[in-house]
Amino acid sequence: MVSQTTNSVTLSEQSVPKEKPQHSRTWRAFWHHPLGLLGVIGLVIIVLFCFVGPIVYPASAYATHISDLMKPPSARFPLGTDDLGRNYLARLMLGGQVSLIVGFAAAVASMIIGVGYGLVSGLAGGFLDGLMMRIIDVLLTIPALFVLLFLDAVFQPNAFLLTLILAVTSWFGVTRIVRSEVLSLKSRDYVEASRAFGANNWHIMVRELLPNVMGTVMVATIFQIAASIIAIATLSFLGLGLPAPAPNWGEMLSTSMNYMFQNAWWLIYPPGIALLWTLLSINFISEALQSALDTRL
Repeated sequence: MVSQTTNSVTLSEQSVPKEKPQHSRTWRAFWHHPLGLLGVIGLVIIVLFCFVGPIVYPASAYATHISDLMKPPSARFPLGTDDLGRNYLARLMLGGQVSLIVGFAAAVASMIIGVGYGLVSGLAGGFLDGLMMRIIDVLLTIPALFVLLFLDAVFQPNAFLLTLILAVTSWFGVTRIVRSEVLSLKSRDYVEASRAFGANNWHIMVRELLPNVMGTVMVATIFQIAASIIAIATLSFLGLGLPAPAPNWGEMLSTSMNYMFQNAWWLIYPPGIALLWTLLSINFISEALQSALDTRL
């Protein structure tokens, strides 16, 4: 009788399917989202174009061909040449490297700063939280463009400086998001249980709060990547980006505006399409990830 009961319990336990972990369900929902799959494919294509393309098509982006100024696309120059006779396809690939590397690096750096600041502020609460938020309010009153203009006049722009500037001027939004999440999480039972067992604030931030805000942080970071790429293109369009002859998509768009009415379409559309393609892919990924993380869906 006892063996029959044991067997029945064992069979019933085996028949109950085990629930998949939350992160497994999230990624499964992300990959089944049509926008997520489309965004990943689009981003992979643009990354391969920018980083593998120069290996497959090893043309110089800086060499000038005096006899081939403003040439339309041909077998020798698939995307034509610019006003200095430079290979436009090679410049498009190299310019994409700068935009992607600086954009991703600036977004990751701003995420690290914003997450750390938001965790400390939200967990501390009280006077310290209020003081830290007032500092954020003061920093938000300083126009980022003014800071960029000042630093551009003092220092020689380079990729590291652009990354640093964008990171320093774009972490405030991540901080506010993380702080609001921490304020709602720090009164949960599992946090109180950790305190009861003697856990310090560092343990609570790293082991209890950080894993529970990472989903929101990932979505905010992906949005920040798109914002950083737009900022790089805008600065370069205004002449505040990397100095010539280093190419990037914003600088190429700015230069092409001078030939807008000269039927030089190959100078205008390629960098615009590449920039639009990248931003749409990133936005598709963020939209799919946000939907996958939303438990209400």
